[in-house]
Amino acid sequence: MPPIDKMFPLNPASKLHLKTLRLDLIPCSLSVAQAAISDKSQVEKLLGVQVPDDWHTCEGQDFLPYAQMLINDPSQLGWGVWLMIHTAEQTLIGDLGFGGKPHQEGSVEIGYEVLPKYRNLGYAFEGAKALVDWASNQPNLKRIVAYSPHDNAASIRILEKLGMQQIEKYKNFFKWELKI
Repeated sequence: MPPIDKMFPLNPASKLHLKTLRLDLIPCSLSVAQAAISDKSQVEKLLGVQVPDDWHTCEGQDFLPYAQMLINDPSQLGWGVWLMIHTAEQTLIGDLGFGGKPHQEGSVEIGYEVLPKYRNLGYAFEGAKALVDWASNQPNLKRIVAYSPHDNAASIRILEKLGMQQIEKYKNFFKWELKI
């Protein structure tokens, strides 16, 4: 299996490959999103990394709107799903990202999901921090928002460590904001 930087070479102009201490973060391409929808075994072949069986066990249909977003506007790459690759294990351990380019008011929403085996080990924060740092350097971004369930202490800790402030309370969720 070739090293991930040979498969996804860092393009200094686009900065669409982020490296952290333990992770490679790459934006999910249209071909990977389409593979996630139809045949998850193809995801492993396209990425050249192991894809655990419990990655998106709820069906790949979650990738349908994202794939359509990239078909309609390829410049959305980077403002959608990013794949979290455990560098040492060459394994896909989760994904994170935004819901699209900044809205008119300069806002994006961030979310993240880490496979159960890799939770509570700092990977979600490590990946989210790298993505927030990347996004903070992009034009037209003024704030990042996130939502967390009231009872998800781990997610709340991540958002607090990212410097986000709780700005609203809903029935079962908190809304968070980071001004850029």
